[in-house]
Amino acid sequence: MAGKTVTVTLKKRPATERLRIILKGIGLNKIDSTRVLKDTPAARGMIAKVSHLVCVK
Repeated sequence: MAGKTVTVTLKKRPATERLRIILKGIGLNKIDSTRVLKDTPAARGMIAKVSHLVCVK
C-alpha cells in the first residue's frame, strides 16, 4: 500500500513574496496547476500557510 497523499490545486494568485515562495516550495506556479504531495507534517504546514489560495482534496 502506498502512503497517503494530498492533491493541492492553486486557485488564487499570491499577494506577497512570502506566499509565492511557499507555493514554489509546494510546486505550484500557475493558476489551476495541481500537485500530488505525500501527507507529511511539512506538507501540511505549507498548505496551512496558503490555505486561502489553494483547494485541497
